[in-house]
Amino acid sequence: MSEVKIENVSKQFGEINAVSNLSFTVNDGEFVVLLGPTGAGKTTTLRLIAGLEQADEGKIFIGNEDVTQAQPAKRDVAFVFQQYSLYPNYTVYNNLAFPLRSPLRSLSKDQIDKTVRDIAKTLHIEDKLKNKATHLSGGEMQRVALGRALVREPNIFLMDEPLSSLDAKLREELRLELKNIQVQLGATLLFVTHDHVEATTMADRIGIIKEGTLIQIDPPEKIYNDPNSVYVATKLGSPKINVIPSRLLNMELPANVEYTAFRPEKVSLNSKGTLDARIETIQNLGVEEIVSMSFMGEIIRAVVKPESISKSDKDIKITIRKDDMLFFDKESQRVYL
Repeated sequence: MSEVKIENVSKQFGEINAVSNLSFTVNDGEFVVLLGPTGAGKTTTLRLIAGLEQADEGKIFIGNEDVTQAQPAKRDVAFVFQQYSLYPNYTVYNNLAFPLRSPLRSLSKDQIDKTVRDIAKTLHIEDKLKNKATHLSGGEMQRVALGRALVREPNIFLMDEPLSSLDAKLREELRLELKNIQVQLGATLLFVTHDHVEATTMADRIGIIKEGTLIQIDPPEKIYNDPNSVYVATKLGSPKINVIPSRLLNMELPANVEYTAFRPEKVSLNSKGTLDARIETIQNLGVEEIVSMSFMGEIIRAVVKPESISKSDKDIKITIRKDDMLFFDKESQRVYL
């Protein structure tokens, strides 16, 4: 596997800046996730690395080689798309074997057979090798698509929302499998998604991307606990982080602090609280409850244990420790006190 480096890359389609001055590195053996909404530039970034689009500006390196102008075949990347991209009339075995039969690889029949069966076992599809691709479930088809990439042992795996068309249970299963496989192989992997759960459960680092610009790239725990902007703060966590005007808290803060944010799990409901709120709704999730409250004209949410709240009391006291608060200026950029 190889390190992949993007340096000041930009790409424009007509009047649209798909990617703007993008710079980041995917280290050898690292799992990096780009997280952002539709149109943020995630897929364009993958296509630029793969050579399916040419950068208007900047450079792309795979290993120590500048591949900015190189043809896709020279880059040795494996691209897994949202759609399965399988040969429908081929068996699972032949779909997996197809990339290995290239004359450039010079692999023997026995080598191909061993590789195919090893990957099929890893992906739990060894009993499907004789099936046609059209006779597979959605989850099985995506496993085969992943397998077609894995057999190649490329410089980097590029994955464009490969789990998004699956149901929730299958997504959870494949998230765990994909992360385990990546660790076992020591693979370099760049994965893009709009799903914050996929990002936090798989990534070594998450890059938050918005309108073609990389806003922050850090390990998931740093993105969650130390975001550099309100935009980044709202990308991870469910329920989302509470963001309210700082003036509502009646605290002494620097003049440039406009907004205060705090995670729902940091809100305490108790009779000794210093702030008054009124319960609007309670969502019971079994082991915990999400309490939505009105506070000074704003709606804030708390995640609490069911036994910590009286169902008969609408008017309650809450506490939020200053150490659990994040502060932002009027441009929604982080302010450190």
